[in-house]
Amino acid sequence: MPRRPISLVPHAGLALISLALATFSCQRGPETAGGERFSGALADSLVDRQLAFGPRVPGTEAHAEALAWLTGYLGARADSVETIAFTHVTTRSDTLELTNVFARFRPAEPARILLVAHWDSRPVAERSADPAARRQPVPGANDGASGVAVLLALADLFAREPPPLGVDILLTDGEDWGHDPVTLETLGEDMLLGARHFARTRGETYRPLYGILLDLVGSPDPVFARDGISLQYAPEVVSRVWVVAAELGYGDIFVDRIGGATDDHLPLNEAGIRTIDIIDSAFLGEPPWHTTEDTADKISARTLGIVGEVVLEVIRRQGAGGF
Repeated sequence: MPRRPISLVPHAGLALISLALATFSCQRGPETAGGERFSGALADSLVDRQLAFGPRVPGTEAHAEALAWLTGYLGARADSVETIAFTHVTTRSDTLELTNVFARFRPAEPARILLVAHWDSRPVAERSADPAARRQPVPGANDGASGVAVLLALADLFAREPPPLGVDILLTDGEDWGHDPVTLETLGEDMLLGARHFARTRGETYRPLYGILLDLVGSPDPVFARDGISLQYAPEVVSRVWVVAAELGYGDIFVDRIGGATDDHLPLNEAGIRTIDIIDSAFLGEPPWHTTEDTADKISARTLGIVGEVVLEVIRRQGAGGF
């Protein structure tokens, strides 16, 4: 997942909407568009299912098995599923065989929302306290599996209750390949690989209304600050999401300050696919991020449920003309 936390000020003229921080409530707010509730418990079980394969590092058996399962899960629920295979040669001359998964609901609808998460996990736990663990892979419970789990749970819901407009789910591969801990200078060339491939091959023609990237969305005590890159490219989408979160009672989690990091949304935005990032600023740079401790016990079904509920409500309101 993203490497270097950043704090950016949006470009001049992009006004930030001040949000009244709401008292936390587990109930839906009065402005909800209605419909079936998102299941945080299901999302939590889908994190566990991904972790059962082992670290989803490209080139491993766990990676291949996870890909087959993800494709099958979405294939049983979405209107169409495409696997987009591609090859990347790293700065260390390793050849990676990678695959993005692209699932579509209501593909004929011209108005669409893109949902994104990376499904691979990191090959090195370079921030582990134990030097012996730094060459081991990261389990990737929060860093990868949490975002994927929310999107899979949404897919399960959409199979029973089709969304009010077109929805696409993009699971990117090779986001977290990153670097050898010793050669930090190669960082930028071997990360965000799936998003870069999608941007390069689809960026000229694919134009959803906007995209929402989910990364690090399972911690028990998250802080979702408004991401700086998102504010540069799609400030009104950030405002919509954070307003919805506040109205649903989650203003203490979706907070009124700027944070974020370089992530999959950067190449998408650069290609014209306007995408925001929902990412836990508190998790970035602190254990268990990029350590062998990024395990299932660090995941909260409640947090997954909150994120899924907010994204679902944004989709429903968009489809109902509520924005």
